[in-house]
Amino acid sequence: MYVNLKTVLEQAERDNFTVGAFNTHNLEMLPSILRAAKHTGMPVIIQTSVATAQYIGYDILVNLIKNFAEKEMVQAALHLDHAKNFDDIKQAIDAGYSSVMFDGSSLPFKENILKTRAVVDYAHARNVSVEGELGTIGGTEEGISVSQENIQFTRPEDALIFVEETGVDALAVAIGTNHGQYRSKTNVNIELLKQINATVSTPLVVHGGTGVKEEDYPNLINNGIRKFNVGTELIVNWNEQVQNLYKDSPLHRSVRDNMIPGNDKVEAVVIHKMGKFMNRKGQMNIK
Repeated sequence: MYVNLKTVLEQAERDNFTVGAFNTHNLEMLPSILRAAKHTGMPVIIQTSVATAQYIGYDILVNLIKNFAEKEMVQAALHLDHAKNFDDIKQAIDAGYSSVMFDGSSLPFKENILKTRAVVDYAHARNVSVEGELGTIGGTEEGISVSQENIQFTRPEDALIFVEETGVDALAVAIGTNHGQYRSKTNVNIELLKQINATVSTPLVVHGGTGVKEEDYPNLINNGIRKFNVGTELIVNWNEQVQNLYKDSPLHRSVRDNMIPGNDKVEAVVIHKMGKFMNRKGQMNIK
């Protein structure tokens, strides 16, 4: 079933798990992510950057995911990640994306609120969910880098004002994670997360999830993280598999034969992550 972000996050809150949000960088990866969701029975969020959506086509992505979700009985949302431009967001919503993120984290606080609210108004009128961001997450995303000295953690008191004024369906928080971090792992600020979660009732989002230690997952989930972004780990594993095959590949070999092992690796990574995101030992929040 093709659903919006709010639908899967409400389920995650009730059952105390986090929903994996996996970035697809091309069409080849997409079926692997969706098959992994079918295998685990977990809902899934497919994410694209603006650049990926423009490369593949907004409407093509919508139609493919809708078709797969309906035929295979998978709960899937399609999410535009880190969009800063109203025109890109409108194009995604009008094409049928079920969720968008407006990233105003680099803006002054009041401007972030006002622009996020405008996106929320347009999206909610069309049953599309909205993720906002408060604080600055480090690392590199789509060629844009944030240095360590420019990182600003999310303040709980600001988070409360932000969610009340904007009406966002999810809030990305800066608690020590970094985009693009792969070989090393970060130390997330669990105490700060606990304070934010105690202050707001809005589902919280981790960006830069590849750099998070798996032993920290239960603490994150049990303290309000309901959307968990994974991008770098997929592209690194896919590229490693495909590059190794292309090194020795005859020129007449089918491109498909070089791509499939990369797709299979992506599926295995997503299945593993979803197993962790299920939070099997966590208490459910059924009331």
